[in-house]
Parts: sequence; structure tokens; C-alpha cells
Amino acid sequence: VVPTVGLREAEFAKLLENTYRHVNIALMNEMAIFCHESGIDLWEAVDAAATKPFGFQAFRPGPGIGGHCIPIDPNYLSWVARSVGYRLRFVELAQEVSERMPAYVARRIQDALNSQGKPVKGSHVVLAGVTYKANVGDQRETPARPLAMILHDQGARLSYVDPYVDRFEVDGCELERIVDLHVAVEGADIVVFLQAHDEFLAVGAVASALCVLDITGQIDSPNVERL
Repeated sequence: VVPTVGLREAEFAKLLENTYRHVNIALMNEMAIFCHESGIDLWEAVDAAATKPFGFQAFRPGPGIGGHCIPIDPNYLSWVARSVGYRLRFVELAQEVSERMPAYVARRIQDALNSQGKPVKGSHVVLAGVTYKANVGDQRETPARPLAMILHDQGARLSYVDPYVDRFEVDGCELERIVDLHVAVEGADIVVFLQAHDEFLAVGAVASALCVLDITGQIDSPNVERL
């Protein structure tokens, strides 16, 4: 138990913790977009920066923010600030960056398919990991859902593989579940890793995939393109 001088300080500590993560994840997401356009390996750069013993804490980019804390608490804090006549501009900008990540990932999927001479419409897109973080079954505010909605609207044939999720719905429609990653890879035009579940890291299934987009930075194979 960590004592504070009052209840407001204790509550604000949790808001501050989640807002700190929210802003730093958004920073990495923006750096991911810049680095891709500039031909820089962000993942390598982050690992190098993390060797500094002070002044840097490593955060990684992703398809957006999810869960019941980070997407909600900073927005609540921003709302409270506006109610007293102050704007938390960093927090609001971080929200903007995070909200556009599913659309950016969808564009990267389109680019990867186009490089093979395929359109998104009619292509079989497999989403690997549809929870909001790795190694859990929690789908609350998962960025996989807005991404899937974009791809569905573009005419993609969507499936998912996730050892923690028996059912995954998008806009009232249940997506086809593929239980075995090897099977998913063999039948896909592109496999998009949204979460680095341990089960995904323990198999070498991606080596035979036509196209792989890794949003997690943890899938190691020569045919993998990272965010």
C-alpha cells in the first residue's frame, strides 16, 4: 500500500499513470509512421535508445490503444480539465494520434496487398490477435475492431486467429475463427499480427506465408514487414 495525503491525490496518481502511457504510446505511433516513410527501423532505434541507463523508457507502437483504462482515463482527465477552463493539449493530441492508427494500419495492409498485385476487395485478411493486449482474452476497446470494420467496408474477406477468443464480432457480424495459425497462414493473402501472444511466438508458421504485416515488432521472419 502506498499512502498519499488524500483521496484526490491517490485517484490522480492512477490517472497520471495511464495518461503517461497514453501519451508515450501515441508518440511511438507517430514515430512509427514517420520512420516508415523515412526508411528508418524504429524497432532497432527504440532498442538502441533503451540501452541508456536513465532518461528513456521504451514504449512501442501498435494498432491503437485498448482496454478499460488507457483509452478512457486520459479522456476523462481532459474533460475534467476543460470543466475548469483548461485544455490538456498533449492528451488531446495523443488521442487524435491513437484514433487514426487503425486507419493507418489498414493503409499499410492495402499497400502490402497492392505490392503483390492484389486489391483489398476480395483478399483474405487474417487478423492474428484480436484482444487489446497480449496473452489475455479481453476485447474491451480493442483496436482490432475498428481496423476490422475498415477492412470489411473495403470488401476484404476477414478471418481471425486467437487462442484466447472464441467469438469476435464486428458491427454485429461474427468473423470466421481459424484455430490453427498454420492453417490461417496457408489460406491467407496477408496475415496481420496485432498482438504477440506467446502461442504466436512459439511457432514458425509465418515462414510459409505469402505476406505478413507485424504490428507487434516481435515476429521474426525474413518475409515479415513491420509497422
